[in-house]
Amino acid sequence: MGSIELDKNVFYRRIKQLYSTWKEGTNIKHDDSLSKVDCIVTTVGNDEDTIYSKSTALQTWLFGYELTDTISIFAENCMVFLASKKKIEFLKPVEGVSKEDGVPEIKLLVRQKDDKDKANFEKLIEAIKGSKGGKSIGVFSKDNFSNEFCDLWKKALKEQNFEQIDISSSMAYVMASKDEAEVLTVKKACLATVDVFTKYLKDTIMEIIDADKKVKHSKLAEGVESALTDKKFVTGVDTSQLDMCYPAIIQSGGNYSLKFSASSDKNILHFGSIVCSLGARYKSYCSNIVRTLLVNPSETIQNYYNFLLNLEEEIIKNLVPGKKLSEVYETAFKYAQKEQPKLIDKITKTFGFGMGIEFRENSLVIGPKCTAVVQKGMIFNVNVGISNIENKDSNDKEGKVYALFIGDTVLVNDESPASVLTNSKKKIKNIGIFLKEDEEEEEEQNDKNKTDDIIGRSGRRNAVLDSKLRSEHSSEEKRKEHQKELAQRLNEEAKERLAKQGNNKDPEKVRKSTVSYKGINQMPREDEVKELKLYVDRKYETIIMPIYGLPVPFHISTIKNISQSVEGDYTYLRINFFHPGATMGKNEAGMYNNPDSTFVKEITYRSTNTKEPGELSAPSSNLNTAFRLIKEVQKKFKTREAEEREKEDLVKQDTLVLSQNKGNPKLKDLYIRPNIVAKRMTGSLEAHTNGFRYTSVRGDKVDILYNNIRSAFFQPCDGEMIILLHFHLKHAIMFGKKKHIDVQFYTEVGEITTDLGKHQHMHDRDDLAAEQSERELRHRLKTAFKSFCEKVEGMTKQLLEFDTPFRDLGFPGAPFRSTVLLQPTSGSLVCLTEWPPFVVMLEDIELVHFERVQFHLKNFDMIFVFKDYHKKTAAVNAIPMNMLDHVKEWLNSCDIRYSEGIQSLNWAKIMKTITDDPEGFFEQGGWTFLDPESDAENAGDDSEDEEDDAYEPTDDESVESEDSDEEYSDASESEDEEDESEELGTDEESGKDWSDLEREAAEEDRERERNGDREPVTKHRNDKHRRNDKHHSSSSKHRSSSSGKHHHHSSSSSKKRSRDDSRDNSHHHHKSKKSKK
Repeated sequence: MGSIELDKNVFYRRIKQLYSTWKEGTNIKHDDSLSKVDCIVTTVGNDEDTIYSKSTALQTWLFGYELTDTISIFAENCMVFLASKKKIEFLKPVEGVSKEDGVPEIKLLVRQKDDKDKANFEKLIEAIKGSKGGKSIGVFSKDNFSNEFCDLWKKALKEQNFEQIDISSSMAYVMASKDEAEVLTVKKACLATVDVFTKYLKDTIMEIIDADKKVKHSKLAEGVESALTDKKFVTGVDTSQLDMCYPAIIQSGGNYSLKFSASSDKNILHFGSIVCSLGARYKSYCSNIVRTLLVNPSETIQNYYNFLLNLEEEIIKNLVPGKKLSEVYETAFKYAQKEQPKLIDKITKTFGFGMGIEFRENSLVIGPKCTAVVQKGMIFNVNVGISNIENKDSNDKEGKVYALFIGDTVLVNDESPASVLTNSKKKIKNIGIFLKEDEEEEEEQNDKNKTDDIIGRSGRRNAVLDSKLRSEHSSEEKRKEHQKELAQRLNEEAKERLAKQGNNKDPEKVRKSTVSYKGINQMPREDEVKELKLYVDRKYETIIMPIYGLPVPFHISTIKNISQSVEGDYTYLRINFFHPGATMGKNEAGMYNNPDSTFVKEITYRSTNTKEPGELSAPSSNLNTAFRLIKEVQKKFKTREAEEREKEDLVKQDTLVLSQNKGNPKLKDLYIRPNIVAKRMTGSLEAHTNGFRYTSVRGDKVDILYNNIRSAFFQPCDGEMIILLHFHLKHAIMFGKKKHIDVQFYTEVGEITTDLGKHQHMHDRDDLAAEQSERELRHRLKTAFKSFCEKVEGMTKQLLEFDTPFRDLGFPGAPFRSTVLLQPTSGSLVCLTEWPPFVVMLEDIELVHFERVQFHLKNFDMIFVFKDYHKKTAAVNAIPMNMLDHVKEWLNSCDIRYSEGIQSLNWAKIMKTITDDPEGFFEQGGWTFLDPESDAENAGDDSEDEEDDAYEPTDDESVESEDSDEEYSDASESEDEEDESEELGTDEESGKDWSDLEREAAEEDRERERNGDREPVTKHRNDKHRRNDKHHSSSSKHRSSSSGKHHHHSSSSSKKRSRDDSRDNSHHHHKSKKSKK
């Protein structure tokens, strides 16, 4: 023990606390046993099987170490310790020092083996008799060390007939309140516990699920113990000082015991409800964590789990100094009765216990009978669970019964609620493992962007654990502090802004009812109408149809589509109408003033193709003519409607005031984007008194007023093949029959396309001259454009200023189809080189959210949420992961709040929820739901180091499809199909070993030699591939057959209808539909 020293300061501080409590006897109101004793006697033997004992705990609390075969006497006026020579040497520093106030004299006795410590025992008994009354001694009745030394001491005590009083509860309360050094030690124990759970146990379980392995609970538990001392998993803690509080408990498959005395059985891990309990012990101080991993939990299970989370929060919230533990229990129990009364019988009988040097302090249980008062510095293991719950949704026997169990180590604070020391996320999104099998994947193949779906593939459950790097830079910490300030302002400003805006929602536009003819007198008098033929009135855009012997007008807007078919000797013309309940485009909304009326759904006319003698044409020619004319009128009507819709939201612009000065700033030979007409043509841009005018060589004019320009950009040709001016407008302008909010003028500075056949030699003089010419052109254009911008700024007296993108701050991303370079400016983020352009104004941004931020992905997505919540969010996809800090730094410098997550969210649904009830949204915390640290379990600890991220399984296919451009989706799908077929083939043949394959190959060779050709081998190989393809395409084959059956049925129905029509003597028939409310 030469290298180990006793901390005298800690010893004196704690022994004073013990003696003051013993003498005063007022600090422990719920237990007066300590005040009744005359002397305290403890004995520690040498029993390796005894892990926890009060005698050992008291030694560790006072000395910092366990001293075996040691007797301690705490008398009124002295303390006596009997131990071996080495242990006495360890205690020497405190011998004979009685100057400390409140500390009696300390005597040290060395064991004597000659008389088996008979003389020493007499000295100890003498010290006991000299303490107070000398009749009653305080002991730890449950401590029962058994060896020769301990047995002789017990015999000596028994002969004196001392009254023995159990002081276990009182001493536990004395040691319950931890000082700063003890709290630090417990925190390190908790850190190790969280590390082992998140980095080893959770990862291992995910890998087991991923590979669909069969692993026993006991095997997992053994691995936990090995991981505890592995520096690969545990960091920041001296692993040599670590030990397990108890063997890790892993339970699943219907057999659950929510007690820490349970053990991991040898059953195979079941992929359902997996309860994990483990605790690390650092320098003898305990910690504990309990988590339940849920594989494909039903809605009911998720609700029960969320209830347990809330119940745990309720307990932690009430663990404040001055409250009795029974009161904490009663409050939580009432909450449980209110929220889930049917679970009361299934819930754990107690809600946790005090812990420290001993794992469980039985006298500090959060239960109905414990009246101990909570004190600052106490450590509690809060744990709640429900067991023996029936799962009706389970398809297997093991999953029919499940349990849920969660627990954390918490520290009681001064006034605020207790803080959680085992910071490992435990919300359903973090511990839920959502898997999809093959059939579900095929159904959802085209819906990969769903936020909460986690898709399995290729007949395997695919589970990928998402985690974060633990290394955090100082710049990240600074950003976090700034972001916290921005987060606080964000909700307040947004709430205030929405309050001022009020409900400014535009009223829903009701379409004006179209009227073909105001009266019967306006109907045409043509012969076709009188003869009850189909007649198209182009002037009034109306089709007059004969129905039941009467001409009935239908405006062209009521017709959805028409079709014509020839079957045998007859021509059929089918007309489908718009009606309530039918699928309609967004432009047809609100077109029914009286939706409860009776509407014609469809009408079919039939006419013979046979020309009778004396007829100029067959009767069906009327249907042919009507079909052609209806199509023409419908096309004309739709074109006009589209143009009117384009003009609906246009804001009327002022008239451009032309300047007559010859020295107006002007740029020639510019292209305009978007094009005025289909063919690209050049023109000139000239600045006038109140705006620009662009005039093409054909004479087309586009006017842009200064007061309608929100942002003007000048992008030089450095590193680009074009030089441009871009105007982002406040209100859209109309040209080329479409409205545009972004207008750009540019010219090319080099050959965008290269003729590979013209180059003869790399040092050809023509090439060198062309390069020099291009450099001169670039410089000349750059000077001209820059001069133009400066003159315009001077003309407008800085009313219009040109902003230049910062190329050095740019980063790649895909706002649309392809990956481009996004460049920040002083007030926006733009990509102007490619078309369509991407322009986001920073002043419009409410916040930015990063999606798919996971260490194993190569890129992430960036979502812009605007201050106008009715505006659709903007997204930039496929930003390289190494640019994340760069983008964060830029946003932070612009005072823009950002958050990040591992999932892709359904922003359309989120924004609709907010706009439907903005007040409710901000009452529930507003945008804090995006913050990783917003979870209640992270209260009291700003660091995310110990936190694990949500588990979201994905597969290579989905990652690749998200990372790649949409235009390559077909290729990626075909590659994925090949991958799947290969995997399936491998699975099928996994039963054959090398000897089987060699034998088959030898047989093939012999057969080939006999037959003299390769046909058998080819056939065998084809069969093998066909067998794999059969498995791979079974589901698609099923879909095809179903589809074919459907088409056949439709065809049969059509033929049957035509036969019925041929028997019908009438010339037309129609269907009507009564719409329902």
